[in-house]
Amino acid sequence: MAVGKYLRGAIVQFTETFPLPVPNVIVFQFNPETMTHTWTPTRGQESPTAAPEHPSAVTGSPLESFSFTLMMDAHDMITDGGPIEEGLATVSGVYTRLAALEMLLFPTAKPGQGLVGSITAALGIGGGSSPQQSVPDSTLPVAIFVWGPGRIVPVRVNSLTITEKLYDATLLNPTRAEAQIGLQVLRQEDLKFVGGPIGDLASAALKYSQTLREALALANLGNAISDIIGMLPI
Repeated sequence: MAVGKYLRGAIVQFTETFPLPVPNVIVFQFNPETMTHTWTPTRGQESPTAAPEHPSAVTGSPLESFSFTLMMDAHDMITDGGPIEEGLATVSGVYTRLAALEMLLFPTAKPGQGLVGSITAALGIGGGSSPQQSVPDSTLPVAIFVWGPGRIVPVRVNSLTITEKLYDATLLNPTRAEAQIGLQVLRQEDLKFVGGPIGDLASAALKYSQTLREALALANLGNAISDIIGMLPI
C-alpha cells in the first residue's frame, strides 16, 4: 500500500459486519528487509497395508507460507506520522499496532460464517473433513496479506512472537518492538468453507495472485530459451 514515499506491505483483517465486512488495515511501518517464502507439497498419509502410491502423487495444492519480522518505533511515528498517527503514538506507543496484530489470533463468535474453525480438518488440525459438518461457534478472522501488486493472498496467522524493546516512562507502553510473524496462505480447498462477501474477496485475491504467477512463469520461457542456447556446444 502506498503510504508516504514508498510502497508498504500490509495485513488487512476483515470483520463480519452487516451488510459488508469492515477492513482493519495494518500497514507496515517499516517493510521487512528479508522474508522467508516456503512451499511444501501435499502428500497423502501412507498406510503399510495399502498398495504403493505413485511417487509423485499429491492430494491437493501445495502449502504456502510466509515468515518475516516487522519493526515498529513510536518515535518515528511521532516525528513523521500524520496527526492521528502522531496522537496514537504519543498516548500508547506502538501498542495499537501490536494489539491489531494480536487480534488476528483471537476467534470471533460468528455462528454461520466459518473460516479457520470450519477448515481445521482440511488443514490437518482436527478430525473430519466434510463441509457439511456443524458450524463452529467461533472462527478466526479473515486476513489478506498484501505485498505489492503481485502478492495479494488470503492468510491465517500461524505464529506471532513480539519482542518489546523500549517503554515510555509514564504508562510503560512499548515504544519500540519487533514482531515475528508466520502466515499460512489459504488454498482454494480451504476457501470453499468461507462464505459471503469475505469468501468471494479471498477467492478473488487468491485467483489473481495465481494467474499472475502463471503469467510470470510463462514469461520465463524467454530466459529458458536463451539459457539453452548458451548451453549448446555449437
